[in-house]
Amino acid sequence: MLDRSMTPHDIDCVFCRIIRGELDSATIYEDESTLAFMNLHQSNEGHVLVVPKRHFEQIYDLDEETASALANTVCKVARAVRRVYAPDGLSIWQSNGPAAFQEVPHVHWHVLPRYNDDGLLVVYPKELAGRARREYSLQSLKRISIPLIEAVKKK
Repeated sequence: MLDRSMTPHDIDCVFCRIIRGELDSATIYEDESTLAFMNLHQSNEGHVLVVPKRHFEQIYDLDEETASALANTVCKVARAVRRVYAPDGLSIWQSNGPAAFQEVPHVHWHVLPRYNDDGLLVVYPKELAGRARREYSLQSLKRISIPLIEAVKKK
């Protein structure tokens, strides 16, 4: 049955279709507001996606209750991945918009077990390390933090 409140985007969204049971998935955890399932593209075995059951395109759209539920599920999944796969490390990431390479326009977190020298998801490539990061003085950081401090206070 079609929910009349859904937008055309929600109807076509691959994650919404998984949530509605229209597409099969390897679900590993579900509660009233979140779903965690195995990513079809397993860069390392144990790569899990965590999504809200309601359609939100990006993190900016989340309400506090959903954001909290997602954080709880991500932590549960992370602990499970550690117990099962015993990785050397764990990457958890969430991307918003084309510039950040968001592939599916439904907010989601990746939980990816990591192994030394697996070559995946290098945040600061060694050859770009000097250009990728700038070092700021504490005084400069305090100055540029002022607009962020004020923005966090606003809803």
